[in-house]
Amino acid sequence: MEIKILGAHATVTAAVRTASLLVDGIIALDAGSLASGLTLEEQQRLKAVLLTHHHYDHVRDIPMLAMNLAYQGTLPIYASETARDIISAHLLDGGIYPNFVEWPEGQPAVKFVTLRAEEAFAVESYDILPIPVCHSVPAVGFRVTDPKGKTLFYTGDTGAGLAQSWDHVAPDLLITEISLPDRMEEWAKKSGHLNPRQLKIELEELRKAKGYIPRTILIHMNPYFEADIALEIAEVANELEAQISLGSEGMTIIA
Repeated sequence: MEIKILGAHATVTAAVRTASLLVDGIIALDAGSLASGLTLEEQQRLKAVLLTHHHYDHVRDIPMLAMNLAYQGTLPIYASETARDIISAHLLDGGIYPNFVEWPEGQPAVKFVTLRAEEAFAVESYDILPIPVCHSVPAVGFRVTDPKGKTLFYTGDTGAGLAQSWDHVAPDLLITEISLPDRMEEWAKKSGHLNPRQLKIELEELRKAKGYIPRTILIHMNPYFEADIALEIAEVANELEAQISLGSEGMTIIA
């Protein structure tokens, strides 16, 4: 399984983009940078978009992606009822851009498929399981298993409490978030995010549950604090004797 990181940050600058992953060129996990991170031809190869939750940095490219794909068929977007309703009401309401769930007439650019936590479904030949995670709004992570049995677990945004997820996954690759440095731990907790100290606890629980810590890639950094986060994560990796590193735009990982 090939995973390309299109966006690895919580915001946008000239150098970084918001959260989005591409699996084997056809399945997108979150839509923070699907239009800005892919060529038109790459966008046309997409078979599905899977959304962890409705926060803007995870959905911001949906309207532009839909505009690029208009008249090319209908792209399914898998989302919870909450995410579907909020995106429909605010991004795809026809107010600032066309309502791409209805336009072009007869063959809308996108359609929503409602997903439910812990109910598996298939996209092409990939098995997908949405797993609830602890965030400030209803959110899920995705266990993605390819036809050869390789498994990715992408948590999306999450705070402490990932232990509830470990019953459902034994991943070859874990992609999770790290948003703030340890000195901002209280803010991370209040906003439903992770800092290095909390991440270490979550990974220790994973090792207790599964006997190992998979290769772990971290995204969703605030670029203002990234240097501090990198130093603290290096210390966590050393203490756990595990392969843990920060992701970056354009990085490709083979699971």
